[in-house]
Amino acid sequence: MLRLLTRLGLRFDDTVEERRFVDQYVRGNIGWTQVAMLLGAFTYAGYAFWDWVLYPDVVATTLAIRGGVAVLVLLPLTALLSVPAMKPWAETIFLVYCVVPGCVLPSVYLVLPSGFTYAAPGVMMVILFVSTMLPLRIGPLAVFCLTTWIALCIAESLGPALPPGLRFINHSLVINAYALSLYAVAAREFRARQQFRTAQALKQEKERSEASLRDLHATQSHLVQAEKLASLGQLVAGVAHEVSTPLGLALTTSTTMEADLRAMSEVLNGTAVRRSDLTRGIARIENGLRLTSENLHRASEMVHSFKQVAIHQADEERHTFELGGWLSDLISKLGPLLSRQGLVVEVTCPQGIILNSYPGALAQVISNLAFNAAAHAYPDGRGGCFTMTVTQPDQALARIACADQGVGIREDLQARVFDPFFTTGRERGNIGLGLHIAFNTVVSSLSGRIALESEPGRGTLVLIEIPVSS
Repeated sequence: MLRLLTRLGLRFDDTVEERRFVDQYVRGNIGWTQVAMLLGAFTYAGYAFWDWVLYPDVVATTLAIRGGVAVLVLLPLTALLSVPAMKPWAETIFLVYCVVPGCVLPSVYLVLPSGFTYAAPGVMMVILFVSTMLPLRIGPLAVFCLTTWIALCIAESLGPALPPGLRFINHSLVINAYALSLYAVAAREFRARQQFRTAQALKQEKERSEASLRDLHATQSHLVQAEKLASLGQLVAGVAHEVSTPLGLALTTSTTMEADLRAMSEVLNGTAVRRSDLTRGIARIENGLRLTSENLHRASEMVHSFKQVAIHQADEERHTFELGGWLSDLISKLGPLLSRQGLVVEVTCPQGIILNSYPGALAQVISNLAFNAAAHAYPDGRGGCFTMTVTQPDQALARIACADQGVGIREDLQARVFDPFFTTGRERGNIGLGLHIAFNTVVSSLSGRIALESEPGRGTLVLIEIPVSS
């Protein structure tokens, strides 16, 4: 039987899945089912009014039967479902609630003068209530149909004999009602099982999607952090390259002075010392000390400037600063790195624009845009110009227009430039997070907006609008 129900789609192979379905299907709406059970109890007892209308002499007996079943069985079973410990037994309670009045009902017809002449409509009303108002599955409903039909047959055998045709009609109507109720309940349960399985599949897919999304966000966060560190790494590489020149000159000069000092020592240790040799040696040493001091001072300034840029990019605190002077200072520090890629930066900014914002975040955005222009706007290494024009359309807003005159961006790619991992330079090792970081930084950290306009062969314009007080 279980195998047949499984084949018909009225049972799940997995016992855990079957148990979950029963919990949802049978016990999912206990409150509404209790309301239906109360309605059924009052309706069952209320049919005594019909008995009073037709046969007032026997209404006391029929009311005792109907009311007794309602008070002693139906109402207590309804109340029993309110006990949390009894909810696992809900399906059994439903079955008893149906079987008892269905089996007791034929006894009413034993005391009515009409006997079982109108028994079929009464039994059919019970079947209608059971199949529509209670969440019975096909198995318990079949038990209900079998037991109530047996009770009807037994009661008929004890009552007055009916004409053969009427008995046949009564049983035909009842059996038809049983068949229709079994089909309706089976179809309802079949659809419920399909919906349950679909809901379970959607839930599992949602959980997998959420897990994948969490992993993707974690990976993206790591990559974004790695890209930020890579920009600092690029800065360190630039520092090493730029500082190596003055340090190399200082080292070469000091080595030369060391040789001059040895030569002067040898001369002084000799018997004859000429004034011209001393004068020439001292002049060379003075010149060497001057060159060494200048180059070491230049290297120190570079290290300090690059250190400030690195601090700006890592700074997450809000400060009040004058935008024009801050931009000039930032570009002067980034200039040596950008000049290595042939990029000339021009800044136009009126004095007096005061921002209360995050200079570290803004430095990250400007750096990403400048290096992105150097890498993509002028890919052949010929270099070009990168201009920044600052305006203040109103007192609460500052606008920075960053433009180049490079190769531009195709129209079909412009909508994707701020997407994570989108790049046209994958073969050169780019991972496509520079503009994505700039976009997120402007929108989230600076509470602003960023937009891009480009035309192939005529350069690219990036507009940044940020509030003067983030």
